[in-house]
Amino acid sequence: MSSGRRELPGDPRVRELVRQARGVSRRRFLAGAAGTAGAGALLAACGTAGSTRAEDGGGGAGGPLRWANWTQYLDQDESGTSFPTLAAFEERSGIAVDYAEDVEDNDSFYGKVSRQLENGQDIGYDVVTLTDWMTARWIRQEYAAELDRSRIPNADNILPNLAAVDFDDGRRFSLTWQSGFAGIAWDTQAIPDGLRSVSDLWDPQYKGRVEVLSEMRDTIGLIMLENGTDPAGDWSTDDWFDALDVVQRHLDDGQIRQVRGNSYVQDLASGDAVACIAWSGDITSLNYEYDGRFAFAIPDAGGTLWSDNLMVPRASPRRAQAEELFDYYYDPQVAAEVAAWVNYITPVQGAQEAMASIDPELAEDPMIFPTEEILSQVRVFRTLTPAEEERYNGQFLTAIGA
Repeated sequence: MSSGRRELPGDPRVRELVRQARGVSRRRFLAGAAGTAGAGALLAACGTAGSTRAEDGGGGAGGPLRWANWTQYLDQDESGTSFPTLAAFEERSGIAVDYAEDVEDNDSFYGKVSRQLENGQDIGYDVVTLTDWMTARWIRQEYAAELDRSRIPNADNILPNLAAVDFDDGRRFSLTWQSGFAGIAWDTQAIPDGLRSVSDLWDPQYKGRVEVLSEMRDTIGLIMLENGTDPAGDWSTDDWFDALDVVQRHLDDGQIRQVRGNSYVQDLASGDAVACIAWSGDITSLNYEYDGRFAFAIPDAGGTLWSDNLMVPRASPRRAQAEELFDYYYDPQVAAEVAAWVNYITPVQGAQEAMASIDPELAEDPMIFPTEEILSQVRVFRTLTPAEEERYNGQFLTAIGA
């Protein structure tokens, strides 16, 4: 998914505003902040920032543009209290943005807003950031507004393999925010010899200190691969339930401590968990805060590749402002600023070249700009039919007690 060589089309004023906002990579921020704050304080600062809002409360349609995102998923300044690229967008556009880290996982967020979506009501957000399969559900159920691509010219910078997806033909309703890998992670202080497979998580010595993700496609997908089943292929119901049985067994015997969304990183940091199924960028970010204490690997049997997407809820009164935001974040320089902080795979062509001027080491980081060799080791969980999604997702949620 590495980006190709091309001339950067970005607005010079945008680049200057971002520089003025002091956008720095997470690596550089944490190196500078280490002398003034403990690691726990840094983690809290990176995970709890709530919103940024222009002083005049503008943004059109009676208020600010409201964006719901996952935690640690947008660049922050040295204090961990504001978002440099977002501040630059507000200054450039005059649009105020209310930014909230309100997505813990796809299912819980959907449960919070589904009744309003069904009734065609404003859900309190104008931009949401959700994973491919949930994005597909919103589009199928006609909960997402159709985008005016003429207002998002930078969307042409999207990587070719993300431009054509089966759930959104022509990218009429969504644009990729970031992509990443699911694999295994561990605390190197507790497990100095490391892990190679999902089966290693079930070693009795780690009982009660293992966590798996509440994202069904990542947890079940990795176990499917361990079982010799390709989650991207034409697998059977038996294959799926074989993987679910592994989760159920280890929940029942206490091997798995908890099934978590984004908050699993807090359990790793505290030592409550020593090994888990994890997302790549989270571990990279955690290591900047904890001096390389944690390791992440794609299991020998393979990992999963996922993407999160930007959408506008159908009843939002601020689609035009959201489209302006989308266009801004598809400028390669801005995309590189974000990737330097969040450490996930950027979807924007030209961002790798822009990254070289921000952090040359990150420009060669295969977790942000993966090589073909790495991409050959991961699979995208195939799109489920509505009936399959209802059945499998429901069974998974029942098994984990959600």
